[in-house]
Amino acid sequence: MKLSRKWLNEFVDLGSVGDREFAEAMTLSGSKVEVTEVLNDSLKNVVAGRIVSMERHPDSDHMWICQIDVGEGEPTQIVTGAWNIHEGDLVPVAKHKSLLPGGVKIEKGKLRGVVSNGMLCSLKELGLTAEHDYPEAVITPAALLNDYKPLNPEKPSIPSDIVPGTPIFGSVKAARAVKVDCGSVFTVTCDCGGETVSVTTPCSNIHVGDLVALNTQSQHICTLEDLHAQQAEFPHCIPDGIWVLNDLDDVKPGDDMAVVIGADDHVVEFEITPNRPDCLSVIGLAREASATFGKELHLHTPEIQGCGDSIANYVDIEIEDGDLCPRYTARLVKNVKIQPSPAWMRERLRNSGVRPINNIVDITNYVMLEYGQPMHAFDFSCVDGGTIVVRTARPGETIQTLDGNVRELTESMLCICDQDKPVCVAGVMGGANSEIIGDTAMVLFESANFNGASVRRTATALNMRTEASARYEKGLDPMNTMKAVQRACELVELLGAGEVVDGVMDVIARDSNPVTVELEPEKVNALLGTDVPEAEMRRILLSLGFTLEGNTIFVPSWRSDVEHNADIAEEVARFYGYNNIPNTLSSGINPRRGFSPIQKAENSIGALCRSAGYNEIITYSFISPTYYDKIDLPKDSPLRTSMRILNPLGEDTSIMRTTTLPSMLEILTRNYNYRNKSARFYELGRTYFAKQDGSGMADEPKVLSLGAYGPEMDFFTIKGAVETVLEGLRISDVRFTAERENPSYHPGRCAKVYAGETLLGVVGQIHPHVAANYGVDCELYAAELSFDALYASMGARPVYQPLPKFPAVTRDIAVVCDRTVPVADLEACIRKGAKGLLKEVALFDIYTGTGIPAGKKSVAFNLTLRADDRSLTAEEADADVKSILELLESQLGAVLR
Repeated sequence: MKLSRKWLNEFVDLGSVGDREFAEAMTLSGSKVEVTEVLNDSLKNVVAGRIVSMERHPDSDHMWICQIDVGEGEPTQIVTGAWNIHEGDLVPVAKHKSLLPGGVKIEKGKLRGVVSNGMLCSLKELGLTAEHDYPEAVITPAALLNDYKPLNPEKPSIPSDIVPGTPIFGSVKAARAVKVDCGSVFTVTCDCGGETVSVTTPCSNIHVGDLVALNTQSQHICTLEDLHAQQAEFPHCIPDGIWVLNDLDDVKPGDDMAVVIGADDHVVEFEITPNRPDCLSVIGLAREASATFGKELHLHTPEIQGCGDSIANYVDIEIEDGDLCPRYTARLVKNVKIQPSPAWMRERLRNSGVRPINNIVDITNYVMLEYGQPMHAFDFSCVDGGTIVVRTARPGETIQTLDGNVRELTESMLCICDQDKPVCVAGVMGGANSEIIGDTAMVLFESANFNGASVRRTATALNMRTEASARYEKGLDPMNTMKAVQRACELVELLGAGEVVDGVMDVIARDSNPVTVELEPEKVNALLGTDVPEAEMRRILLSLGFTLEGNTIFVPSWRSDVEHNADIAEEVARFYGYNNIPNTLSSGINPRRGFSPIQKAENSIGALCRSAGYNEIITYSFISPTYYDKIDLPKDSPLRTSMRILNPLGEDTSIMRTTTLPSMLEILTRNYNYRNKSARFYELGRTYFAKQDGSGMADEPKVLSLGAYGPEMDFFTIKGAVETVLEGLRISDVRFTAERENPSYHPGRCAKVYAGETLLGVVGQIHPHVAANYGVDCELYAAELSFDALYASMGARPVYQPLPKFPAVTRDIAVVCDRTVPVADLEACIRKGAKGLLKEVALFDIYTGTGIPAGKKSVAFNLTLRADDRSLTAEEADADVKSILELLESQLGAVLR
């Protein structure tokens, strides 16, 4: 936000406060100053000067030797090639050792042997333009025949021996200027070859002796356009010349041009944080300056005369979605006169970084800068049916915006429409179909409040970033719309730009109640570590526009960032002064802190993985859509339904992952390509799934991923790592079942992991085809376990058990069963068949050789049995083993070998 200090002084008189003091104080009170620019630092020793006399340069056909009164007693001599100046003109003079914008330095010298003590300046040389800054200075050059240079010397369009009276074409004849009278228009007495006529012309480049083309029928002097000539044929007849200041009031020789053009201003650029949109305005920063320096704030209440008509006769307004447009305020102006804004308005806009356009457009920009409320002006004749409808776009609708581009609108984009079509993208940019142009007769001023998130999404989707959208997306004060439109209409009357129709259309679709916070001085001081008196707190809050009734603070509508007692404490701290808060040493007494149960579980998982030899990695949560193809994920898999990033860095990082497997395989592949012989990694990372409530938010479950490869790695090794984690988390009733349907894993070396009936995840070898997709020709292993399932299945905290007092009894059993029976099922059956004495089961052999029938296998287990209160007898141990064998035979067909 660029702030003109001259403009600021209209609201807060800061007297002699310098730029450095101002910047430091405002920064300390929370309004960070980025840069302070003194505009006249780039314009030095340039003054207004009156041309006393002019004579042609003896060695040039287009240069003049001018004597200039610059307010120093004796005139100064300057040589110039400008053709649009005359004796008596007031012009900008860059004197000896002057500085112009762009770092251009001017010093005295000689031009074709004649001393020149400086230079006369054009608008461009002063860093200005006629089109936007001083439109009244636009030059209309006449076609001077004595300046004619034929493009083809062998075929000139005008003969070199032309004299007054020579016909050129039609009623156009050559004429010589014998007298030139200057004024708002020029009166030129012309010799037409024996006949003398006087004509008026806007052309300011004619001097006595010049040969012009005179249309004797219409009595006007021809321009290049009239002669259908090219600029190259008349090289000195150009629209860019010396800036003539005759029309500027109160300018005299010797006046500093920096003051004349408003460059005597100091512009302060602020970095405004998103929570303070009220400071994106002169009035908002004036409030801050008033509180910072303890100066009175002078605010203005707009006054409007009106013209007696009623806006209800012309306009109707409908709001279809009050959540996206809480308030819409409008006023109508008729008999509009489109013309340049006055110099003072153009100066303020220019110093604030806004280009002047015309009076109506400038008024909307001026009010936006002053009040912080973006406004839009419609050519009301382009609003079909006289109805403004605030609605979202319909399918297939488009709009050509003011920048000339045709935009395709989506159904989520809020638009301002007439009864048939969009005429504005709400909060972003107006449509070309309602642009203010020269023949605009009726203007509708829009001052509305739009949902900030909606404007931000629309501006991003359309790739349009404007001053209006930058303000709206931060959330503006809905109470500001009325003040802004009233100020705009006051300026219309002040500038004579039209007649303001009586009445205001103010549609409030959503009421907003004032926010209240209780003033609790003790809590504020406890939070800040201060002892600020309550009276001082009240003074600070009142100076910022808060109101108090007893201890109830009513937050002003423009301070949407204040909601809690901590926010009140921040306001007190800002203006009490952070530098005034005393430094104190810590007491050394800190409250007990600790990890939450979930954090403890995460830390335990990490420690268990590291104890198994796995190193932690952290990968990006956004991936490429092609990753799903690399892990052979089916086309109809729900895991392919990923949340897309609106502004991705590229296609490779355009979606949020629904599985962590591609991320783990990318890291394994990178290490394999770096020729690391083996690698073991783990990550506790998030996956992302869109919520089903339409909020656009995501569920973000965490997944424990393990990944490994190397000469010592196989299925049982990574399964052992998973068992280490599960055992460390005290998860009981763990079982592994074969998994043959997961396309990312080897169908014969993959298992689902359960805790009871809860699915924890999957572990196994990566499918060779998937490994080939990654360019790896060795076996890759991975595991994916749901953290939420692990956390829910964790056992209770371990309780100390004394070492057993009585000896254990061991038995070895070997059973023959079908080869298809999983060992895990045998172990589960053994545990189920025991009668309470079984403590441990350990597999120690699987045999399928000689002596074992075809299709069968021998599986041997070591059983440890013990009683906690006595020594077991052989009979008790044999009874348990018998029960186990009976259950194995009845349920799994496994018989004792």
